[in-house]
Amino acid sequence: MAEPQLSVHSARARDLAHRLARRENRSIAEIVERALEAYEVREAGREPAATFYERISQSYGTDIDLESVVSQNRRPHPGPEL
Repeated sequence: MAEPQLSVHSARARDLAHRLARRENRSIAEIVERALEAYEVREAGREPAATFYERISQSYGTDIDLESVVSQNRRPHPGPEL
């Protein structure tokens, strides 16, 4: 099965990805994936794991039952409306 393709219509973005791939000795897909992951963390508000665990530790102490914390906010999905 063929790998999914990402189409980039920006010549500048394409050239930058090629240049970085050559410089870092990585594939273009790796460069794009790493850039998008960094963007997600920085711009989309996704909290890094280390920060999350430190915040949880400060809020709840060292002994925490993550299952109970998750289950407090868990709601059953009502299913599709037919």
